[in-house]
Amino acid sequence: MDWVLQLFGQGKDLTALQMSMRGIVVFVLALALIRISGRRSFGLHTPLDNIITILLGAVLSRTVVGASPFVPVIICCLVIVLIHRLLGALVSRNERLGNFIEGKKMLLFKDGHFIDDNMKRAQVCKENIMQGIRESALTDDLSKIERVYMERNGVISVIKKQ
Repeated sequence: MDWVLQLFGQGKDLTALQMSMRGIVVFVLALALIRISGRRSFGLHTPLDNIITILLGAVLSRTVVGASPFVPVIICCLVIVLIHRLLGALVSRNERLGNFIEGKKMLLFKDGHFIDDNMKRAQVCKENIMQGIRESALTDDLSKIERVYMERNGVISVIKKQ
């Protein structure tokens, strides 16, 4: 048992080797937690998915630097991951809950006109929308664009005219 304390340390006075060893263990555990959480954790980038990224990073970092005990932190992270997975399952089955947790897409441009009220709600300007059009439709010719949306994850998507 003495070698474990020597290798991983205890408390906040840790050597570089001890923090590195903790970092390796936390990396492997974080990978396992993300696998448990599911692919959406880092794929969709919705508010629900961003929360897990922020929380896991903040909580797991406490074990690397020795600010919190190891086992309670891992249990806390497992609970966070399971809540994320549960909410993801519920959101995929219930549209109203999905709209509440992740928001709705917003129509920003239609029939050659920008929709100012929705732009204000989305907190974007015409240049932000034009950037999204250039990136996704590879044009800045608005006559070729049917509709522009801000998706639930904040990405601007474009539907071209047929």
